Amino acid sequence: MREMGIKAQYIKPYTVTTINSDFDSKLINVLNEQFNPTEPNAVWCSDITYIWTFDGFVYLTSIMDLFSRKIIAWTLSHTLETEHVIATINKAKEKRKIDRPLVMHSDRGCQYVSNDYRNATEGMILSYSKKAYSWDNACIEAFHALIKREWLNRYKIFDYRHAYRLIFEYIETFYNTRRIHGHCGYLSPDQWECFANCVNGIIIQIIG
Repeated sequence: MREMGIKAQYIKPYTVTTINSDFDSKLINVLNEQFNPTEPNAVWCSDITYIWTFDGFVYLTSIMDLFSRKIIAWTLSHTLETEHVIATINKAKEKRKIDRPLVMHSDRGCQYVSNDYRNATEGMILSYSKKAYSWDNACIEAFHALIKREWLNRYKIFDYRHAYRLIFEYIETFYNTRRIHGHCGYLSPDQWECFANCVNGIIIQIIG
């Protein structure tokens, strides 16, 4: 080996750099699997999922209100860049017009620990899943599994435009508006929020 100039290639030992780091210790699981808030805009959760098309992968970023399991904002993108998560957050804020702090839960993906994300969620209480533990963000991950199982997997998706149309049809014309959910007393997310608003209005009238 010496005569031929050949050297053995050694594998560099793996070094843990994040588990005990100061930065990692700041990613607190505030939600702690408490998936049933009693009012809207108390807890939102977000995640990104891959969707295969003949033209390459596209990526769906969704934000769910845990009160009703409604998808209040979503974005389909060609890349996993943080800007698409930020765009989804801005859509959610525009739709909901929040006026008090809420818990924003996500996994520890690079998009969700970035400075841009922290700026976009200013005033929110950030919560993060434990490392490699999907149950902490089970509701939004279950939704992404659901949209694939009930809808997207039925189709050979050609490209971004085809995927966008299918996702729009599922979320906006079925899941939020008509698909019943056990969590919502077998109403749709929209119906559950409407029911909750009516009940709250009656209670306010009685108290008043």
